[in-house]
Amino acid sequence: MKTPIVTPAAGAAYHSGVDDVETRAYAKVTRRLVPFLMLCYLGAYLDRVNVGFAKLQMLSDLQWSDTVYGLGAGVFFIGYFLFEVPSNMILHRFGARRWLARIMITWAMISASFAFVSSPTMFYVLRFLLGVAEAGFAPGVILYITYWFPSARRAKVMGLFFMAIPLASIVGAPLSGWIMEAFAGVQGLRGWQWLFALEAIPSLILGVTILFYLDDSIASAKWLSPEEKAVLQRNIATENDGKVAHQTIRDFLADRRLWLLTGIYFCIVMGQYGLTFWLPTIVRNAGATGLWEVGMLAAIPYGVALVCLPLVGRNSDRTRARRLHCGVPMLAAAAALFALPFTDGIGTALALLSVAAAGALCGTSQFWALPTAFLGGMTAAAGIATINCIANLAGFFSPSLVGWLNDFTGKQGAGLMLTSGMLLLGACLVVLLPKQAVDR
Repeated sequence: MKTPIVTPAAGAAYHSGVDDVETRAYAKVTRRLVPFLMLCYLGAYLDRVNVGFAKLQMLSDLQWSDTVYGLGAGVFFIGYFLFEVPSNMILHRFGARRWLARIMITWAMISASFAFVSSPTMFYVLRFLLGVAEAGFAPGVILYITYWFPSARRAKVMGLFFMAIPLASIVGAPLSGWIMEAFAGVQGLRGWQWLFALEAIPSLILGVTILFYLDDSIASAKWLSPEEKAVLQRNIATENDGKVAHQTIRDFLADRRLWLLTGIYFCIVMGQYGLTFWLPTIVRNAGATGLWEVGMLAAIPYGVALVCLPLVGRNSDRTRARRLHCGVPMLAAAAALFALPFTDGIGTALALLSVAAAGALCGTSQFWALPTAFLGGMTAAAGIATINCIANLAGFFSPSLVGWLNDFTGKQGAGLMLTSGMLLLGACLVVLLPKQAVDR
């Protein structure tokens, strides 16, 4: 029997066919998963940070200080910290579909309960329970993305996914302002009470939808052809062969890169939430009048971030310079927040807030291209969750410290200086990451 002769032309045709299948497969996966996951994260982020708008009425109604609000906003992350690693391990072991649905349904119910808060203690308890309910969602989705996309394609997808954060603010800021004005007094409830009740509904609907829409793996995706599944599974398997899979907990905890990454993300989260929880207040203090105007103007910085996220992600995948695309946006955000207290006027404030929002969110999205480049398997599940849960303690410290500093100094600029300094520190830490491990 003669061995078939493969001519150069035939070989080129073969590879062209494989490339066509691969291109078609990733386009199909992106269309199927990314918009839906963005929508889910939009709901998650909206329910997490709408307290920033509720604050504009709630504090005066309930006679609370900035310190009470800051502690309540931050205590969410204590519950998040305690339950995030177990949550991600459960997701990896038993599948994303049912676990992500459980997360969304429970947090929607708790978020709606904030409409009935009447004391600081009740506020703290509900914020803690919201953190427990939501624990594992963001790292779970990040882990889920690694099941479908190799590192060479992941920065762009992360950039698209994290567009949900500015979208939540673009949609949520005007919506929140409108709800608080339009529903004030309806059925004897204040506008901020209606805000919590109504904005929990999308998360509840999406949580139920996950059960029917998501697939746990490439193999279970009926909407992919056998050829498309084979290409996707081959790419993931090839990449996983070169990744770290720690054999023991000691090996896992001894990996210095893990703790360096945690420190970097802690700084990013300090900056991100320092901006998110206080942006409506900054806009109002800069000269905006009325809740609707505050909501519309607060959406502008996130509109700028929305444009920047996919551009930065696409360029990161093209150049593979992961550290550069994480660190430079953080430096830009730090500079903008540092300059903010020294400026006057709503126009200048919005320009600086736009740079800060774009920088902080681009830094967030591009950060997750770093650990997923070298962690695989159960180590990836544990590593992503560990980094996220410890770093998200910054979500507790950031609003708490900013609120305390604002009350202590009587000036909004003190908290902004803290936020700026943490972003600068994080950008410096990015340089310490080994280039060969993450720039790939």
